[in-house]
Amino acid sequence: MLIPENIDTRITVYQFLTAQFPHIAAEDWQQRILQHKVHWKDGTCIDLSTRCQPKQRVYYYREVQQETKVPFDEQILFENDRFMIVFKPHFLPVTPSGNYVNECLVHRLRIRMGIDTITPAHRLDKDTAGIMLFTKTPEYRGTYHNLFMNNLIHKQYHAIAKLTPEVKSRANLSTPQHWDVKSRIVRSSPSFLMQNVEGEINAHSKIQLIKIEGDRGLFELEPITGKTHQLRVHMQKLGMPIVNDRFYPTLQPESKPDFNAPLKLLAIRLKFIDPIDFQAHDFSCDEIKIL
Repeated sequence: MLIPENIDTRITVYQFLTAQFPHIAAEDWQQRILQHKVHWKDGTCIDLSTRCQPKQRVYYYREVQQETKVPFDEQILFENDRFMIVFKPHFLPVTPSGNYVNECLVHRLRIRMGIDTITPAHRLDKDTAGIMLFTKTPEYRGTYHNLFMNNLIHKQYHAIAKLTPEVKSRANLSTPQHWDVKSRIVRSSPSFLMQNVEGEINAHSKIQLIKIEGDRGLFELEPITGKTHQLRVHMQKLGMPIVNDRFYPTLQPESKPDFNAPLKLLAIRLKFIDPIDFQAHDFSCDEIKIL
């Protein structure tokens, strides 16, 4: 919700929202604000006394009648006064999306840590598990986000996929197979899907087969660029879509999540030089099981 340029700055955001949405009870807005579900764009929470700021956007978490509960816990792997390294489980979105409002990682962390300004420095798909970096205060968000924007952070993933007959016939881990995948990725239909098309390259991934078990392979993936669903689309391009991928190569009908069949994609490593104190960090988690 964008606050108008000519707003009376003596009015609180709480008063503004109750006036803009008369069909929602004032008590409901009060409860949302007290539960830290209303915030500015930078993640700073709004309280009942916060005054309106002209031309600023107010964000709030929608209420859903029956929210999907994700039966897996996040893990805090490291923290200091500026940022946190967190393991995100499969199925849990990072920010509110669709039928997930309270059941998102940022909300869980804010409640758990008692810090209203915790914000992700980058994104990870709901279906993907793995390591993420969160900042604790708005002043540091841009600094750490720029690590990802400027390709100053090393990201590594593991994925499991069924091998093509050709790849399986050439399988010899003494000389590992690897691919340097480059393509142009754009939005497809429906708009949450992505696709490879002809044209100027905007997506680049390095992929290597590192383990074989039957007709499946464990792959190490390094995204050089950061397009939405890039690794999933590039594995599809190789003819080896990731196990339990409900989007690629064919979009599956919408259904309740099958918590026993997670997407076999894991963000396993983040390596970077801290832009504040120049300390070298290398965070990793256990590799994904191949079976």
